[in-house]
Amino acid sequence: MSNKILVAIDGSEGGKRALTAAVEHAKLTHSDLILSYIIDWSPYSFHTPEELEERQKRRDSEIQRAHDSILNPEVASLEAQGLTVETVVRHGKIAEALKEIADQYKATQIYIGKLGESRMRSMIFGSVTAALIQTSLLPVTVVP
Repeated sequence: MSNKILVAIDGSEGGKRALTAAVEHAKLTHSDLILSYIIDWSPYSFHTPEELEERQKRRDSEIQRAHDSILNPEVASLEAQGLTVETVVRHGKIAEALKEIADQYKATQIYIGKLGESRMRSMIFGSVTAALIQTSLLPVTVVP
C-alpha cells in the first residue's frame, strides 16, 4: 500500500506553498499525490426546478474551471517530475469534503495552506483549518 498525500489547493499563494511542501514530502517518501479543490457550497437551499437546473450548470462550470485553470497545469508539471497525481473537485463544506476525500482515497497525510484566496481567507485558516485539525484522524500539515 502506497502513501497518499492529499493537498488542498485553491490557486492562492498559500495553496501553492502547501503543494510545494507536499511535493517535497512525496518525493522523499515515494508517495502519490491527490490534489483537491473544494468549492464552498451549501446544499441547503430551496429552489424552483428552473433554479436547480441553473445551479447544476453553474456547479459543472465551476468544476471545469477548477480543473482547467488550477489543477491540470499542476498535474502536467508534477507528472513530468515522475509523480503520480490524481485530482478531485468537490462542492461542499471545505473541511468535511477534505475529510471525505481523504477517507475515499485512503490518504495518509493532508497538506493545507495557512491562507487561501481573499474570499476564503478567513475560512481557510479560521474555521476550515481549525475544523480539519480538530476532526481529522490523519496528520494535517498547515503550511504558512
